[in-house]
Amino acid sequence: MDDFDTGRFRFCVLLLFLCGIAGAVKREDQLLLPIVDDRGGNSNGLQTFIVNVEEPEAVELLSSRKLKQWHESFLPNATLDSGEPRLIYSYRHAISGFAAKLTQEEVKAMEAMEGFVYARPETTMRIETTYTPQFLEISKMGGAWDSGNMGEGVIIGVIDTGIAADHYSFSDDGMPLPPAKFRGSCTPKSKVTCNNKIIGARGFHYGPDTAVDENGHGTHVASIAAGNFYDRADVFGMAAGTASGMAPRAHLSIYKVCYTVQSRTQTPSVDCRDSDILSGIDRAIIDEVDIIHMSLGANTTPPFYQDAVVHGSLSALRRGISAVASAGNNGPDHLTLSHDAPWVLTVGASSTDRRIRATVKLGNGMELDGESAYQPTSFDSSVMLPIVYGLFCNDSSKMNQISGKIVLCELGDIKNIEKGKLILQAQGAAMILMNPVPRGYTTSSDAHVLPASSLSYNDSIKVIRYYTTVGASATATIVFKGTVFNSRPSPAVASFSSRGPGTRNGGILKPDVVAPGVNILGAWPFEVGPGAATPSQSAFNFLSGTSMAAPHVSGITALIRKQHPRWSPSAIQSAIITSADDRDLDGNYPVDEHFGGTADVVAVGAGQVNGSRALDPGLVYEIDVGIYPAYLCSLGYTNRELKILWGKGVICHHQQHVDASQLNYPSITIDYRRTRGVISVKRTVKNVAAGGAEHYRARITIPPGVTMALSTNALHFSRPDEEQSYHVTFAIDPAASPTLPFSRGKLEWVSAQHLVTTPIAVYWP
Repeated sequence: MDDFDTGRFRFCVLLLFLCGIAGAVKREDQLLLPIVDDRGGNSNGLQTFIVNVEEPEAVELLSSRKLKQWHESFLPNATLDSGEPRLIYSYRHAISGFAAKLTQEEVKAMEAMEGFVYARPETTMRIETTYTPQFLEISKMGGAWDSGNMGEGVIIGVIDTGIAADHYSFSDDGMPLPPAKFRGSCTPKSKVTCNNKIIGARGFHYGPDTAVDENGHGTHVASIAAGNFYDRADVFGMAAGTASGMAPRAHLSIYKVCYTVQSRTQTPSVDCRDSDILSGIDRAIIDEVDIIHMSLGANTTPPFYQDAVVHGSLSALRRGISAVASAGNNGPDHLTLSHDAPWVLTVGASSTDRRIRATVKLGNGMELDGESAYQPTSFDSSVMLPIVYGLFCNDSSKMNQISGKIVLCELGDIKNIEKGKLILQAQGAAMILMNPVPRGYTTSSDAHVLPASSLSYNDSIKVIRYYTTVGASATATIVFKGTVFNSRPSPAVASFSSRGPGTRNGGILKPDVVAPGVNILGAWPFEVGPGAATPSQSAFNFLSGTSMAAPHVSGITALIRKQHPRWSPSAIQSAIITSADDRDLDGNYPVDEHFGGTADVVAVGAGQVNGSRALDPGLVYEIDVGIYPAYLCSLGYTNRELKILWGKGVICHHQQHVDASQLNYPSITIDYRRTRGVISVKRTVKNVAAGGAEHYRARITIPPGVTMALSTNALHFSRPDEEQSYHVTFAIDPAASPTLPFSRGKLEWVSAQHLVTTPIAVYWP
């Protein structure tokens, strides 16, 4: 090849890689990506509508039949021409309303009826898809497991894809009987047999009524939150040890609202319809669960009254139930976060210090550390194999020249494991998965079907540069090194984790916290790897996503609930936020795996969840649920929209509006995008320390760009449940010129026994 051809070859290959990664934004694994799908119409114009109506008098006393009759009174008739009932769900708690099959014209006619409030076509959410109890120091002597009695007697309602109930992670060894208050059951149609671990299970309308998990996501999530102990957990021998959830003695109630949808032209998707989500929340409230967990999300952030997770969570909150949700997998961009309401505990994803090491060794001697769960001993790492790169990974028709070679693949529309299957079918020897720019340093330890390694973006560029320099003589191999610990920096914010600021909440800092969500080991219904995906009672798998991060926090919420059964959901949320670690294991601010620099405050929130400290926070910030109508009015919601969320009897112009910054939230956000000048905020803390008397001194880290004044530098408490208030005043510092859109600071209340940290975020125009 002459110099001109060589140069052209190098340019074309590099251009192909860069163009490929530009088009591969965050689509490595659709299973863990939340997207909204507005499909739903058919040839005669029928759609499923979520219809809000005024609550009838004494609704709590109405029988289910009477409530159904009230809802049916809004319909043009009870059945369709096909004989199918129009009414799909009659909601009692999640919202005041119902779901029904209607046309746009029928909805228009309904708008004139007395008691009608609002109707919208349902949308579709999708799921966002061991060692972490040890990494979070929950299992250590004197840790959260000791204090929180492993969550014994607490009920976590998991709204997801169902469960593989016969998996060993859900045995009821050592489990107590279900609490007497629980009103749920494993329905006959669910095809799930209850025990003392899984105490309830049911499926919902959109798919079959079974609660059996045909996908794996719900099983994985439930095992992270409350899986029982299983001492032979591993994936191909990697990460071997005893697996358990965060709250191994908590009970599980399963609500299957997400179903696999087959497509003739695309990879099957997992759809979670609004009507089913609301019905799952409704049933969880009726069943009297303590915590509702939802690893569900959307590409867009709808108004609160159109968000099934947010709306249903508000209804749950009013009945004393905590709601935990995933932040979304739409990072690394800002303004991508789901479920940013203050009454939802919103969780982003971070890494652990564990890696399943698969090192790529290039022909020039360079070694690049990647990851893979499949590490076959039959692969001879001493043999350097030729590398090929191009359009070989997504199209089997182009794979006739890869036999015996290592194939370079970019992350893209086809799942990692599916790429490997195509390469294996074409007799390729191995695969190197190369991150696009958005994925940065976050790598995956997938259960591949052939030797493979997942590389960071920076290391992927090194591979491409080597390949373009050497050309057809380029070689490589993969050296498998098993499970390694103490990797640094750790924890770091996962590149895919959705970032704030929230777009709907008026400036409240979200996510609230981050938790382990990268390459998390969890229970799996099927065998993984090269063999057939046969059902298994003992299989485990690695998954990444905020779907995996959020159940860590649901489990920790169960531990707190057990230790402090009288605490309100907002007190529990406060304990988790104010006890989070805002530094990594080396004492630095966490790194953002997108670009390798310091993660900003809207990526990490308060920091990494710390379960042990959350059980004994010292002070808590509580929010009176009754203040939320005034807060919603401050966001600009109309009286009708407020009625949808809260019910009748509240009118905005009768309310004294409460700005987001004035909510008694455990974090403080000053949003100079919306206002300027001096801003003063008030906070009230309650003493929850076991000893009663305690004295705190203030320690302040001022965010760059502002001045900050505190009304008092000391808080003195003499008894439990005593409350004290303080004010913090912010002003723009004329001598400073912030160069970043977000500034980070904190207010710490320090006593001899406790450290209570209120994160502070300042948003700049």
